[in-house]
Amino acid sequence: MKISVITPSYNQGNFISETIESVLNQNWDNLEYIIMDGGSTDNTLEIIKKYDKDNPNKIIWKSEKDRGQSHAINKGFELATGDIVCWLNSDDYFPKDTLKKVAAKFEDNPNSKWLTGDYIIIDANGNEIQNFVKKYKNLLKLLPKKLTLSIANYVNQPSTFWRKDIIDEIGLINEDLNYTMDYEYWIRIIQKYDPLIVKDALSVFRIHGESKGGDQFEKQFKEEYQVAKNNNVGILPLLLHSIHNKLIIAAYKFLK
Repeated sequence: MKISVITPSYNQGNFISETIESVLNQNWDNLEYIIMDGGSTDNTLEIIKKYDKDNPNKIIWKSEKDRGQSHAINKGFELATGDIVCWLNSDDYFPKDTLKKVAAKFEDNPNSKWLTGDYIIIDANGNEIQNFVKKYKNLLKLLPKKLTLSIANYVNQPSTFWRKDIIDEIGLINEDLNYTMDYEYWIRIIQKYDPLIVKDALSVFRIHGESKGGDQFEKQFKEEYQVAKNNNVGILPLLLHSIHNKLIIAAYKFLK
């Protein structure tokens, strides 16, 4: 089973080494690793070139100006030839054996089109944080999947993988979105297929000062609500989504 991992990148020289190493160290032979850099001006390109030189024929990469993160992801998807695809941002990383676990789940569940797993949240220094957020999202996963997703996004992006034919069926990422392109994609997929829920931690998700999940969470929740509205989730779910967002924003502000 061939797995394609796409990493969109722009000026993440502080973290991208850990991202790249985590993918190359998966010990999954049938791997296609694609890095789409948006023309970084820090040391990102030096790092990518070093790993490319040290690991010949293991990385496909390009560095050119793009229209943002979603565009970079889509360019990677258009190059991908794997049976299974995902994207891993350049400040996140995979724990050991993530790809092996993902492949085994798809092999054991041939009718499943996509899966999402647990995750670990860390700060800029690699310290585990916000364990309560992970526990809360795991509780949401126990509820009706389609209805609950219309109210709250319980799907962790770097811990989510899907069969390549999903892209052929529902298309690419919405490039008009800056924060919740993943949420919009999950909503499109779940209209046809429920996700397979995996209890293993399949990724390590980093929150830091420059990340979209850091100080920009209010903009993220505003866009998330608009995504739910645009996808006609229904009046009651949309109302519950709005209430949920306000409560979460209040909780974030209190904790900060």
